[in-house]
Amino acid sequence: MIERYSRPEMAGVFSDETRFAHWLEIEILAVEARVEMGEVPASDLKEIKAKASFDVERIKDLEKKTRHDVAAFLDNVAENVGEAARHLHYGMTSSDILDTALALQLRDASNLLMNGINRLIRSVIVKAREHAGTLMVARTHGIHAEPTTFGLKLAGWAFELSRGRERLELARDAISVGKISGVVGTYSQLPPEVERFVCERLGLHPDPASTQVIARDRHAEFVSTLAIVAAAIERIATEIRHLARTEVREVEEAFAEGEQKGSSAMPHKRNPVRTERLTGLARVVRAAVVPSLENIALWHERDISHSSVERILLPDACMALDFMLVEAADVVENLQVFPQRMRANLDQSFGLVYSQSLLLALIDAGLTRDEAYRTVQEAAMEAWNTETQLAEVISKRPEVSGRLSAEDIDRSFDESRYLSHAGEVIARLDRLERP
Repeated sequence: MIERYSRPEMAGVFSDETRFAHWLEIEILAVEARVEMGEVPASDLKEIKAKASFDVERIKDLEKKTRHDVAAFLDNVAENVGEAARHLHYGMTSSDILDTALALQLRDASNLLMNGINRLIRSVIVKAREHAGTLMVARTHGIHAEPTTFGLKLAGWAFELSRGRERLELARDAISVGKISGVVGTYSQLPPEVERFVCERLGLHPDPASTQVIARDRHAEFVSTLAIVAAAIERIATEIRHLARTEVREVEEAFAEGEQKGSSAMPHKRNPVRTERLTGLARVVRAAVVPSLENIALWHERDISHSSVERILLPDACMALDFMLVEAADVVENLQVFPQRMRANLDQSFGLVYSQSLLLALIDAGLTRDEAYRTVQEAAMEAWNTETQLAEVISKRPEVSGRLSAEDIDRSFDESRYLSHAGEVIARLDRLERP
């Protein structure tokens, strides 16, 4: 089960103890609202607050008979409260407490996820600033493209995570909705004032038009947001895995010397196990999206086809992402970066990564774009096939020697142009920082 990946705080959000505690709070608040309306004696509310309690194991035993979790819960509370328990659940339906309590759980889960994503963003920003000028080769299609810096790569991660944070804030607000509107949402037994009172005390928005349940587009938005954040972490993890390959070895996950073992059979192995784990867990979170979307379409005012799905899907998705955020931050914070190896890989392609600068220099010197392109392309292929520096090959071509001086060619291979604006991009990270 996904619980093995969960921190105690997130597991606690979805524990039976927490869920039943929310249910009881909602029930008592509804009674309190009716006291203020003059419908329930204040003495009965005082008795309820003094005696109301529950026992998780007792509820489970009762549920075996009732085959209804809310009914079993109410029976157990009534055993402890006595006569005043008649005011509990008055005019309410199960989904009034189920959906309102779920909103509290998902809001609390969102807050924990927010802490995690804030830490991860800070970790990436710190590493980006550290390597703002660490030159490396960028790759498109897995092939050397042009020089970039490791800091710029990390900056892209930070901004993507920041967008995920914004989505998570919106999803947290969208899911922070409660209802005390009765069996089909008509307030037939309790007026909207009760709902407003309960939701205000809980810090939730009253659902403006519920049926017997809160519409599941809210929950689908929430889960989709978790999946997008998980995909952003997967992107980071996949990149680290690629850069950690033996042939590349520009980065490496931290390895506990003398303790950690990479393989049961091969002592030399240092596998990117943590980023591989993150990649796999992203699939778990992403797999929750389609069932969440399918939960939106319910029969008429309510059925329970969504309920069994959510009992598994929502805790698992939250716990998995919570683990991913913590794990990803730890990976980034302790990532081993090898600038010399980045330099060696950059130089490995014989200067081909500077081909665009040569192309533009020849265009500026009077060649058409197609003539310049073909000239540089032919020289690049010759350099690659003969393992000769492109600067040497291009300088010998007659269509170049009469147009570009040795200084012009040298300028085309000046790597400083790839660093000149890196600081500007890194400075943009300032806007992402929060206290």
